[in-house]
Amino acid sequence: MPSLPRSHELLSRNDSRLLVIDLQERLVPAIDGGDDVVANTVKLVRAAEVLGVPVSVTEQYPKGLGPTAKPLAELLPEPTEKIEFSCLNSLDWNSDGSDPEARFKVVIAGVEAHVCVQQTVLDLLAHGFRVYVAADAVGSRSPIDRKFALKRMVLSGAVLTTTEAIMFEWCERAGSDEFKAISRLVKG
Repeated sequence: MPSLPRSHELLSRNDSRLLVIDLQERLVPAIDGGDDVVANTVKLVRAAEVLGVPVSVTEQYPKGLGPTAKPLAELLPEPTEKIEFSCLNSLDWNSDGSDPEARFKVVIAGVEAHVCVQQTVLDLLAHGFRVYVAADAVGSRSPIDRKFALKRMVLSGAVLTTTEAIMFEWCERAGSDEFKAISRLVKG
């Protein structure tokens, strides 16, 4: 039986990238469910490493908000510092050796959902990227800010999904060493 192409709605390790936004030492403790946001982001970063998905990371005004929180800091590439809330003008995706045209799907994790995450998502959508927000890997200090940010992003065209769904879409099939690694990450 011939193999049919996958849905263009699904993520692939070959057409997507992960963007980790501002998960910094002084922000995370103030985030509602911040430990879970960090834990799920760690899973995404480790899955990206296993499957060859490029990862970018930003830090909002690190002099004031500190560096990226541990244990993320040791897993991530050098962060890009920014003072604008949106990451759009801080990203240099040509420097990672990948063609941004080929990686037009962006998976988002980070904080705060209603500020830097939302503004980045809306800017990326405006420039033709497909944006996938890992709902369990984004947070805000206030649950209501997170709730309405997620609604606004979805209404604007972003896809709301979960860490586990993203990892299995990137993996695509069972029966490989990569699948075993992803399964271990899921089990935590």
